[in-house]
Amino acid sequence: MDAVDVVVIGAGVVGLAVARALALAGREVWVLEAENAVGTGTSARNSEVIHAGIYYPAGSLKARLCVQGKFLLYAYCAERGVKHQRLGKLIVATQAEQVSALMGMVEKAQANGVHDLEMLNAAQARALEPALACEAALLSPSTGVIDSHGLMLALQGDMENAGGLLALVSPVRRIGLRQGTAQHPIHVCTADGTELACRALVNAAGLNAVSLAHAMHGLDTQLLPKAHYAKGNYFTLVGKAPFSRLIYPVPEAAGLGVHLTLDLGGQAKFGPDVQWVQDPSDLQVDPRRGDAFYAEIRRYWPGLPDGALQAGYAGIRPKISGPQSASADFLIQGPGDHGVPGLVNLLGIESPGLTSSLAIAQHVARLLSPNQP
Repeated sequence: MDAVDVVVIGAGVVGLAVARALALAGREVWVLEAENAVGTGTSARNSEVIHAGIYYPAGSLKARLCVQGKFLLYAYCAERGVKHQRLGKLIVATQAEQVSALMGMVEKAQANGVHDLEMLNAAQARALEPALACEAALLSPSTGVIDSHGLMLALQGDMENAGGLLALVSPVRRIGLRQGTAQHPIHVCTADGTELACRALVNAAGLNAVSLAHAMHGLDTQLLPKAHYAKGNYFTLVGKAPFSRLIYPVPEAAGLGVHLTLDLGGQAKFGPDVQWVQDPSDLQVDPRRGDAFYAEIRRYWPGLPDGALQAGYAGIRPKISGPQSASADFLIQGPGDHGVPGLVNLLGIESPGLTSSLAIAQHVARLLSPNQP
């Protein structure tokens, strides 16, 4: 049986960021990824937005790690040449009764440390985006977009240059806690029979993180949430969009509404919507769902032509709260939460997980620091 300092399960953007941080801190790190490439799950099926940190409750992990992560991510992209653009975003009130919600978002953002929002009336918003229809809008200048795959390749390169190892097509089948040696107490077995003993284990398995945690031998499962899956469908725009910024409606309960985002090539896409599903592998986009998109989009872009939307792709949010509950915070369980030395579970890492990835990595590194109790 091989012995290693740290095993990270999952090579999405968060797993790679964590592995990089630990490798740069001098830890021996192996990353186990079930698929044949990095970032094929949630990390590859999202809006690729760098969020400002506006929406989340003050004091929450989402708020703190998003705001920290945004600054870290912009600096990292500049340092490593990862493609990104600080486009800015308009959050729009399309009805008069929604204007007060925008004011509440300013207060929430300020409590989170976001102080660059600008309230615009309808004329000011249209001066920036002439095709826009709204009663008022919030301008978020620090919102941007990023090449998420380029980011993951940079993180992987940093991790490997620091001595880390990535093993693809290595799904984990069994984890035993406190079943190894005194120095390497955690036992990991992969599908091909490879057995590893490690000092520390980080569960960054994304959509599979909750089920993986429930299957760990020696962990109190009463401390673990239930997994829920919220599918988000995207539709792409045929032709060029008349917008230079991202356009978001006032948020919905389970998501941020059917918003318009632009990729680094200027192509516009709309979504995601919210479709609760039982199967996280359900990634087919039903073209008929586009019918509802037209009405939502025309609230802020009445000039959307008929037939301009085509089915794009879908992603799954790894949620730990269900359809009838408020959206849960990130759940980052370290040894102080479950009593298992060396174990960190990253659960419910949905949006703004991409923006927060480098800050999450720092947080995990602190939890696993030898100086921690």
